[in-house]
Amino acid sequence: MALYEHVMIARQDLSNTQAEGLIEHFGTVLSDNGGSLVSSEYWGVKTMAYKINKNRKGHYAFLKTDAPAAAVQEMERLMRLHDDVMRVLTIKVDAHEDGPSVQMQKRDDRGDRRERRN
Repeated sequence: MALYEHVMIARQDLSNTQAEGLIEHFGTVLSDNGGSLVSSEYWGVKTMAYKINKNRKGHYAFLKTDAPAAAVQEMERLMRLHDDVMRVLTIKVDAHEDGPSVQMQKRDDRGDRRERRN
């Protein structure tokens, strides 16, 4: 089976529990088709660079999966048909990175920034 990473953007008017429910729903779609959800991260509501379907913000989710191509295609098909999902990006990777994604890591390390001038 191949390793994939998915980023999903859901509508902004969903609650946090509904957005996390979408992650679980699509994880079960994968498992029903012979794949598995390795890990998932809910990134929260973020502002987008441009409007999509009259929405300025969206719920972002990140999924790491180990599944055959047919299971991924079925999950993507169902995501595109779902009314709450606005965008999906799927990337095939060689290996999953350990630990949290870059988006979830703390931003305390800001040593590369210059100090402000008064």
